[in-house]
Amino acid sequence: MPLAPQGGGPALRPVIITRPAQQASALAQQIAARGRQPVIFPLLEILPLVDSTPLQAVLDQLASFALVVFVSPNAIDAAFRHIAGWPPQLPVGIVGEGSRAALARHGLTAQNTTIFSPPDPARTDSEGLLQALDLDALRGRQVLLVRGESGREFFADSLLAAGVKVQAVAAYRRQAPALDAALRARLQPLLDSENDWILTSSEALRHLVGLAQALEGSTGVAKIQQQKLLVPHARIAETAHVLGFTDVTLTGSGDERLLDALQFPL
Repeated sequence: MPLAPQGGGPALRPVIITRPAQQASALAQQIAARGRQPVIFPLLEILPLVDSTPLQAVLDQLASFALVVFVSPNAIDAAFRHIAGWPPQLPVGIVGEGSRAALARHGLTAQNTTIFSPPDPARTDSEGLLQALDLDALRGRQVLLVRGESGREFFADSLLAAGVKVQAVAAYRRQAPALDAALRARLQPLLDSENDWILTSSEALRHLVGLAQALEGSTGVAKIQQQKLLVPHARIAETAHVLGFTDVTLTGSGDERLLDALQFPL
């Protein structure tokens, strides 16, 4: 049941966290500690590569690159399982505060590593990262892009267009959950009630709409479109509007901004 704020106000809706399970628990704990009911409902599963040999071969040559760009915290955690030590003076590019925290877990901080990230916290995506890079200085040099097995080509294409050499390598696999009986039983009550949904991936958002359609057809899509979304990136907000969502809050990057955008009991 939704929690009622102190003082007899209206009940606050559950907060649905759709991140991969490995990344959801810390945010869920913070939401619960502040008096809201978190529900972890992963819309993507992060899996290891079937064959990590190509990844290991590239990571063994890190010192030959002018810059290494990680597309997500998942890319960082997966890659660092194969990295014995970070080469001195090798800069890093990231797109969000979650990736900054992931780097810190592996010992890379602004105090010991040059970290490039989008200057606008509301535009924490490939477009934002490009604004932070000196493309002229990178022209003719080699950049490593560490990502999942599939993803947008915009960043790599933009670097190539600027005369930068790009090598992309997969560090993990993503998989959408199957709509089995257990998932149906979890999704149905979420569609039938009002919730605040945290969506940190356009891919996950598209999966959510697909699951709602598979469950109840156009009725399911209409139900999910009426839910409130909180998203950290402008690109996810744009995807949400294209998919028919109207109650979309753009929070900016990082868990603190997501928490600031939520209403909590007094």
